Amino acid sequence: MCSGDLCLFKAFVLVGSRVAMLIMALVPPLTAVMSRIFLNENLTPHHLCGMGLTLAGIALVVLTPGEIFGEKRLRFSHPLAGVLLAFGGALGQAGGLVISKYGMGDYDAFAATQIRAIAGLAGFTLLYSVSGKWGHVSRALRHGSGMWFVLLGAFCGPFLGVSFSLLAIQHTLAGVAATIMAIVPVLIIPPAVLIFHQG
Repeated sequence: MCSGDLCLFKAFVLVGSRVAMLIMALVPPLTAVMSRIFLNENLTPHHLCGMGLTLAGIALVVLTPGEIFGEKRLRFSHPLAGVLLAFGGALGQAGGLVISKYGMGDYDAFAATQIRAIAGLAGFTLLYSVSGKWGHVSRALRHGSGMWFVLLGAFCGPFLGVSFSLLAIQHTLAGVAATIMAIVPVLIIPPAVLIFHQG
């Protein structure tokens, strides 16, 4: 969903790709809960254990021990706004998976991705029209090298990534598929270190 993507992109700026994607690891439990409510897909004890481990890992990264009023307590080690935006991205991603599985049925996953892209384009068009930020889009389009990276990212993410994710939820439980897709934080560590020097 475009609102979830917008939150995630802003979170990338505020807290960095690694932290944002670790918070996005909340997508599996959120997806599982939503799919239980709306699709009647059952959670098993193994699913619950895996989700608990995921939440614990996120907490270790997002929170750090700190001294507050002379006492050892937990405090946010990253901007709260960025953490909340990343959570909004996770919520949007989970909702998008469940809604897509419900609406897609046996429909072709690549065609369904095209429909999602058209809906996202309509959403962003409305958002930018209301906020009056078309000037930012115009300046971005004139940034040649940056647009090539955006194009490559769009091909790998919104096209291939979303299409394969829709194929996955067609053939297994939405929560299970989302859990497998949650390895993104692991996969993103090497490029984050090598390209952006995030330690």
